[in-house]
Amino acid sequence: MPEPLLAPRAGLPELVTTPDELREVIHQLKAGSGPIAIDAERASGYRYSQRAYLIQIFRRGGGLHLIDPVETDAPELWREMGNEFADQEWIIHASTQDLPCLREVGLQPKRLFDTELGGRIAGCERVGLGPLAESLLDLSLAKEHSAVDWSIRPLKEEWLKYAALDVDVLIDLRDKVEELLRSQGKLEWALQDFAAILNAPPAAPKKDGWRRTSGMHKVRDRLMLAIIRDLWAARNEFAQEIDIAAGRVFNDDALVEVATKRPKVINDFAHILTKRTRVTGQPIEKWFDVYRAALLTPVEDQPELRVPSTGLPPVKIWSTRNAPGYARVTHARAAMAELAESQLMPTENLISPEVVRRVAWAPAPNLDDLGSQLAELGARPWQIELVTPALRLAMTQTEPLIVELPEAATEGESEAE
Repeated sequence: MPEPLLAPRAGLPELVTTPDELREVIHQLKAGSGPIAIDAERASGYRYSQRAYLIQIFRRGGGLHLIDPVETDAPELWREMGNEFADQEWIIHASTQDLPCLREVGLQPKRLFDTELGGRIAGCERVGLGPLAESLLDLSLAKEHSAVDWSIRPLKEEWLKYAALDVDVLIDLRDKVEELLRSQGKLEWALQDFAAILNAPPAAPKKDGWRRTSGMHKVRDRLMLAIIRDLWAARNEFAQEIDIAAGRVFNDDALVEVATKRPKVINDFAHILTKRTRVTGQPIEKWFDVYRAALLTPVEDQPELRVPSTGLPPVKIWSTRNAPGYARVTHARAAMAELAESQLMPTENLISPEVVRRVAWAPAPNLDDLGSQLAELGARPWQIELVTPALRLAMTQTEPLIVELPEAATEGESEAE
């Protein structure tokens, strides 16, 4: 049985809330050695912003520190910390989640070790922080406070204990993951993937976010879409202004109900919205004006029910749209699944399914320059070297495999036709 770890092994540190205390943290970290373990807690689902409300840092010989970035409000010190340890390796579990908010405070890691991604490449079955600590360190971490509202002040002691554990074991976990990767000859693969994360450009804002409103299957006409679009934008603006998660202002069910029932008077309109809200003092009259204006949207300005997809169509219809491509992609998927299994890793970490689809869809894949095509699509050198022979063979096939495509294989494909 894993040993329960209910509190940091060196005790729970005091919460850092002032610039002077943060300056002392930097001083203590400088006295340590080796990589920096770091984690951040956001208030996703509670706040509109994705800022960090708590940052946890640990370095061997430099101590474990819990820092309130809201109360300290010292951007120059955060930048100093980032510059001071720029040449050190920063350990983050599931780094793509925390990097944006760490960069927001001024921390710009140049070297990364992602224990979650490293665990995937090493073939670990469960790569959450808790399960990975159990399997590699024989420690059981308390995880019952993972979904709390970290924007609440004061932060509770039991929450801080939970947060501290996230970095207390992270360096030990990193060493175990590296040991696995090295023994399997995969360490260089992981390092390339870590570097790709750091070098990736910021994600582009999603276009027409209102189209992802839950319950859109109930929408039957373009006027309903106009109502949802305009009220969604008004809700989003208000949520951003008061820094509350948009769904807590009023949820998508209320938005769709207004669009489908089309209340005629403000009281009925307000009833629909306020019965599913957690926020008082909402500008109901302003939103009612937005709603009434949406009802008068000219037909030519109403959104289209379906928008043309800029991505590839779902593979399930390739057989009629692109029969040669369909033959190629069925063989490619089977080959990638077999290769991934032999390497003890998920197929999506071996090579992005989207990359495979794009290569297969091309009218006449250039087999002599396949590696360059993969590189242009974002594949790392280790991936190109590993998958190119099997992928090249798959691109020569003219008859499709008759296979049942798993649900996970269709992730990321366009739903629009």
